[in-house]
Amino acid sequence: MKIEVAFTKSQPLPCNCILLLRTSYTQQFEDELYSTWPLDIPKGWTFSVAEEGWSGEFVWFFYLYNLNKRKGRMHAPVLVLRDSLKRESGTKVHHANIQAAKAVADIIRTTLGPRSMLKMLLDASGGIVVTNDGNAILRELDLAHPAAKSMIELSRTQDEEVGDGTTSVIVLGGEMLHVAEAFIEKSYHPTVICRAYSKALEDAIAVLDKIAVSIDVNDRPAMLGLVKSCIGTKFTSQFGDLIADLAIDATSTVGVDLGQGLREVDIKKYIKVEKVPGSQLEDSKVLKGVMFNKDVVAPGKMKRKILNPRIILLDCPVEYKKGENQTNAELVREEDWEVLLKMEEEFIENMCVQILKFKPDLVITEKGLSDLACHYLSKAGVSAIRRLRKTDNNRIAKACGATIVNRPDELQESDVGTGAGLFEVKKIGDEFFAFIVDCKDPKACTVLLRGASKDLLNEVERNLQDAMSVARNILKNPKLLPGGGATELTVSAALKQKSSSIEGIEKWPYEAAAVAFEAIPRTLAQNCGVNVIRTMTALQGKHANGENAWIGIDGNTGEITDMKERKIWDAYNVKAQTFKTAIESACMLLRIDDIVSGIKKKQAPGAQGPSKPKIETEADADSEQILPD
Repeated sequence: MKIEVAFTKSQPLPCNCILLLRTSYTQQFEDELYSTWPLDIPKGWTFSVAEEGWSGEFVWFFYLYNLNKRKGRMHAPVLVLRDSLKRESGTKVHHANIQAAKAVADIIRTTLGPRSMLKMLLDASGGIVVTNDGNAILRELDLAHPAAKSMIELSRTQDEEVGDGTTSVIVLGGEMLHVAEAFIEKSYHPTVICRAYSKALEDAIAVLDKIAVSIDVNDRPAMLGLVKSCIGTKFTSQFGDLIADLAIDATSTVGVDLGQGLREVDIKKYIKVEKVPGSQLEDSKVLKGVMFNKDVVAPGKMKRKILNPRIILLDCPVEYKKGENQTNAELVREEDWEVLLKMEEEFIENMCVQILKFKPDLVITEKGLSDLACHYLSKAGVSAIRRLRKTDNNRIAKACGATIVNRPDELQESDVGTGAGLFEVKKIGDEFFAFIVDCKDPKACTVLLRGASKDLLNEVERNLQDAMSVARNILKNPKLLPGGGATELTVSAALKQKSSSIEGIEKWPYEAAAVAFEAIPRTLAQNCGVNVIRTMTALQGKHANGENAWIGIDGNTGEITDMKERKIWDAYNVKAQTFKTAIESACMLLRIDDIVSGIKKKQAPGAQGPSKPKIETEADADSEQILPD
């Protein structure tokens, strides 16, 4: 659509103009025309817009074919972005990112602390999830804004690194961005804010090192108290003693000393949580070995219970080798068919002979096991299990000391696992489960969870994973920090005190970062239902002199108390990772000043909208540039 703009004064302007309009004509249009016109238009010129049968509201854009005064020739517009792109830039992007991060933080803010609320989530398949685990909640959300998706990644990263603090990192990260918004409005450069935040992070970690205390990992009562305090915020806190026992037993089983004070505890690889509905939660236990949902290949011919079994683990099929490509065989005589069958039988018999010469009691393979091989093994009194998951096979190898072999002819005596005390197949409910337990020195284990319903078992599993992560963090770095927001208040007071010695423009963002750390104790007070202003004022007064580092808020009662007396702790690794992830992510989002996103719109077959390209202008960089449809 072309709209002619006629200017009326003593003379017409020395240029031509074609306008694309997306807003109705207003006084603002006249002002913007004066501000964006490339030539000098004297104030006082009037103009009229002739709309040729056009209706609707449109935002205006210009095609300017103007006379360049310096070069004396006409210039066509430069098309930079496709007409299917949407671009936002400048402070508008900063405000949008901050608002998105705050929205995500507000969603899970009420799930922090022992008096937290639960969230009921409906997934795409119609299933219901009831939990207060921050990572589990955010994982189910389908968000559109890129900054909101980035905040969800924070929770996932926190869960993968330390397994706890998934809610705290979102709340703290959102607060860091919230206090930065005031400086963005005052035209502070994001780099200045990020530099101040980085200094605050370094000083905060130094404060953590100063107030941290060591713990003896062999002191089981102290470890139990620590794990219980860390999972006291969970829905299953009434089963804290049981979950803490399970977590410590499991992590202690799979821990490996690497020397030089280093310890490896791989809970994802070598600890499996098996959920079996039925019975009571108190019947849950940690097995000194491995459990998996399998039965022997031939239940009527193979033994289901073996004491001190010799176990061989294979990563190859015990059956006739199939060709990689399609093979055609032409048989001339009837006897040729018998020859083929004889070749297959001899091949499988040879494999079984190589296995049986080591006198195993149990053979487990990740691949298939033919009926003929099953016959040879059962005839020799050997039980067999086929098509086991690789992860389960690795756990069995760690538990009984066996080595997984790729070919039977490569078997050696050292590959046979002899560390297991019992192999047994049991029927629980409608399923058969194989147990390889009573291992001498297992470096892998299974946690058997029993409960009334699947929903309860799923929530217990999530809480158990958090508890095992806490125990792992303590085993790797045996340092503790006060819980109940005491650590954040101590860090906040220390940073406020140091901010007075900082010179330059970074002083104010640094002090704002110190204030942002108070979001954790403030949220705990809100979720307890106490008077937030009075509680925070009292806590700030006790931490002002820097001597009461262990004074915090009891998340159950809302009382201000000494965390040492209540034995409310946090793991050093969790708290340090929370601070690092929250501040670094806030800096990353603050440094984003441009978002270009593609817009795909579906049109009816044969429908073609007007092609109106995007023109890059020298307008204010903060403006949103959207192409007309």
